[in-house]
Amino acid sequence: MCTPCCVSQLACCCGSAACSCCCNCCPKIKQSTGTRIMYAFYFLLVTIVCCIMMSPTVEEQLRARIPFYSELCERMNAGENCKTLVGYAAVYKVCFGMACFFLFFAFFTIRVNNSTGCRAAVHNGFWLLKFIVLVACCAGAFFIPGQETFLEVWRYIGAAGGFFFLLIQLMMLVEFAHRWNTNWSSGVKYNRLWYAALAFVTLMLFSGAVAALVFMGVFYTDPEACLLNKIFLGINGSLCFIVSLLAISPCIQKLQPTSGLLQPGVISVYVMYLTFSAFSSKPKEMVERNGVNTTVCVFPLNAGTESDKKIVTIFGTVILFGCILYSCLTSTTRRSSAALRVCRNSEPEAERARCCFCFGDDTDDYDEENTGGGQNVVYDEREATIYSYSYFHSVFFLGSLYVMMTVTNWFHYDNHKIEKLLDGSWSVFWIKMVSCWVCLFLYMWTLFAPMVCPRRFEA
Repeated sequence: MCTPCCVSQLACCCGSAACSCCCNCCPKIKQSTGTRIMYAFYFLLVTIVCCIMMSPTVEEQLRARIPFYSELCERMNAGENCKTLVGYAAVYKVCFGMACFFLFFAFFTIRVNNSTGCRAAVHNGFWLLKFIVLVACCAGAFFIPGQETFLEVWRYIGAAGGFFFLLIQLMMLVEFAHRWNTNWSSGVKYNRLWYAALAFVTLMLFSGAVAALVFMGVFYTDPEACLLNKIFLGINGSLCFIVSLLAISPCIQKLQPTSGLLQPGVISVYVMYLTFSAFSSKPKEMVERNGVNTTVCVFPLNAGTESDKKIVTIFGTVILFGCILYSCLTSTTRRSSAALRVCRNSEPEAERARCCFCFGDDTDDYDEENTGGGQNVVYDEREATIYSYSYFHSVFFLGSLYVMMTVTNWFHYDNHKIEKLLDGSWSVFWIKMVSCWVCLFLYMWTLFAPMVCPRRFEA
């Protein structure tokens, strides 16, 4: 059993065979899913490297634990204590290599319609060779001449790409909310328990949004300071209330019978999260009370120990990169790509209510292959691709730029550290606050679009 499994893994790394686990207890996996997981793994691996490069803690540990660390850095021509391998400049170069890797595959896989061609074979296999190419791209970026000019130009390119990726992420959130409601609403006619599930989840979402609103009203406002917090908290809370009323208004219900409170519930929770994140990212404000400068409008744990602050930072970082990977993987399906054009699918799908509605339906009949005693692979793209290969790599290209700008704190990159990813910065504050309004605008557009462009939504 071990020999066939090793052969299959070798074929996956150096050939066009699909990747799978050696354990035959694992459920079968689709070729399209396995491929996207592998690219996401590459993406996450480079992201972790970028975080390490921005961490002075890791640099200090390497200096303390590696013998002759300074001499080794000098022999590698990496500067004193490997200064060229850490900091924002190193992150820019590594992300440049990753972006070039995905941009090349975006052009290489244009108009690939099934998995039987040679270009599709390269996309779905040869993982060891592609990993070597990815490492070579990231390492080669350190030898680009004219470093100062390169970093200055690449910074603005990264900002533009990061903003565009953020827009895609917000559009996917709106599409996710609509899809969730449509999928679960389709089960109401067969089982009334789906109606109870819809009502329960909607109640939980709005309860969470209201709780977040009250929490920020208590801890992030002050009678003598934090005027912006008061204004934006009132604006965002009011906008969430308005879109909730619009979603169940008679004029919207007439054109979109499936429109309900679940979608605005999802949007409201996300807007409250972005608002909380924006308030946390804003530079701290000080108020003089009883002759002592007091910090106001801060998260309660910030006043506690250093370990509490690290817990908040780690939790926020995990949520951040989880959202990035979700956007990269889900925004590349055919259905999600159609959602970016804000139109009804030309072929109406027969919805089947499922708890895990984000994943494809497993009822389709595809060719299945046993990989020598290991995990079975379902080749689901021999007739047609499940997702656009070129668009998939384009989203990862933009995601690379977004990671680069996020890890280096956008335009406040000097002396930035990964441990201070959630610390105060006006640029991060405004990016997140504008994201709230863009998300609400996109959702409102999906409500009014059938009225403005009725032909695009005709069944």
